[in-house]
Amino acid sequence: MTRLTAVFAAAGLALGAMSPAYAADPPPEFGSDWDDPRTAVRPVEKPATPSCTVKIVDEPFDDFTPYTSTFTPPADCPGPWNKVVLRMEGKVQGVQYDRLGHLEVGGVAIFKTSTPEPSRDGIQWAVEKDVTDYAPLLSKPQPVWMLIGNVVNETYTGVLDVQVYLTFYQAQGRNKPADTASDVLPLSNPHREGSALLGEVTVPRNTERLVAEVYATGSGGGCEEFWYITAPTVVPYSCPADDGPYREVQIEVDGRVAGIAMPFPHVYTGGWSNPFLWYTLPAPRAFDVRPIRYDLTPFTGLLTDGQPHQIKVSVLGVPEGRPGWDLPTSVLVWRSSSSARVTGGLVTHEVDPVANASGHSVVDGWNQVDTRGSHHLRISGYVNTSKGRVVTSVEQSVSNSSMHRWVGDQENPDELTASWSDSSTVIAYSPGSLPTVSRSEKRFVLDGLVGINAENRLSTKITVSDTEDASTTRGSSAQAKRKFTDVYTGEAAYNLGVPRAQRNAVGTSTHRYQLTENGACYDHRISTKNGFVTEDAQGCD
Repeated sequence: MTRLTAVFAAAGLALGAMSPAYAADPPPEFGSDWDDPRTAVRPVEKPATPSCTVKIVDEPFDDFTPYTSTFTPPADCPGPWNKVVLRMEGKVQGVQYDRLGHLEVGGVAIFKTSTPEPSRDGIQWAVEKDVTDYAPLLSKPQPVWMLIGNVVNETYTGVLDVQVYLTFYQAQGRNKPADTASDVLPLSNPHREGSALLGEVTVPRNTERLVAEVYATGSGGGCEEFWYITAPTVVPYSCPADDGPYREVQIEVDGRVAGIAMPFPHVYTGGWSNPFLWYTLPAPRAFDVRPIRYDLTPFTGLLTDGQPHQIKVSVLGVPEGRPGWDLPTSVLVWRSSSSARVTGGLVTHEVDPVANASGHSVVDGWNQVDTRGSHHLRISGYVNTSKGRVVTSVEQSVSNSSMHRWVGDQENPDELTASWSDSSTVIAYSPGSLPTVSRSEKRFVLDGLVGINAENRLSTKITVSDTEDASTTRGSSAQAKRKFTDVYTGEAAYNLGVPRAQRNAVGTSTHRYQLTENGACYDHRISTKNGFVTEDAQGCD
């Protein structure tokens, strides 16, 4: 965080070696090895059908040169498929920072990730992601592009050896072909204007539904990696921002706001000045950065003229000229199977003003910035199809509440208590049929405290939480219901300014992932002490 981040960078804290998978009796402090990184997130469920695996990336990332190749769908497993699963495997040895990377197929970002920090003797890790939504893209040969920008020199020796595989599971028996979009389109002519991404999309004339995906991350080690602790410029703090820490990822179609969302407060594996927190258990979403999805269907009838239309993605609150946000964007298209041309129009477009207030005070010697921000929109539109007129209404509300406190010019200690809420309701209906209602309630929490005591010992305590409650109903009948909580808690401490052997680093962490979906449940809890797993328990009560 801010000045304490520089303390971490100067300390060069990537050290250690691989370790056994489980340690019931961990060492009294961090040593020269620890367990390989892992998470408690539920593995991707895979059907028991024939499958084929294709390796699409095989690269030791040691600089900022992208990996490029061509992907060809497996001839032995022709589509349509029931599921497509991406698996990234990595290993790294030596000294290295966390790095951010993403993978594109056919110009579309399908996976974004950050990397763990290595031990001296080396670690291995793997990430799986369900990429079935991109099946239309993967049904034909496509260019592959991947970059994990990395610096390797005499000091930072860790080369990121990465392989990425796609496994295609055939549709067979009860495992029917996946219900996906008809097309997945990258933006054409993408370019940056300040912190915003602009591009164009030309959709088929018979498009009846549209969804945009944005893989939004603040990153790069500067203030926007820690956007949630920026303070108004009138406040004495090392990461100033004109309007404080409120950030909102907004998408526009032809100059009109079409969607709003709260960004997730990603914490990478060197975050909060203390990599000892993350060596074994990363924060939620650190290894699998999920995209923001915007339902743009109300605008569909305005876009089916065969002409290119402008898409703009921006982050509200970023100071002019400040870098740090990456916003890969694509559009998923559903086409009508019975109409050569779909027409329609916009019925309602109501976007409230953004409410954002940050106030500074001094309480018992602590500087304190309290922030409250919110925004709301409601948009509806219709499309005329061979099955009749379909009206889609999208309503979104987002809000952020935070209290940021610190002491003195050195900002020590530095504390944040923050939460973000993001709710959306999408209603689709047509005359003579029951409406389909999809609801999502997301909540993100980031609470942390970092400080250095009189003995020059740095300590960090942090909680990161990611939750969502989602449902789909048709009329009064429930079609789908899903609720999950993904929570990391940890604390760690080490001595600054001393050789590694004298850092006396200690740390504990717990990651718990709980999911209920259509009556089924999953509950997985992993705990560590000083880099070794001390508990790995699964099972619902």
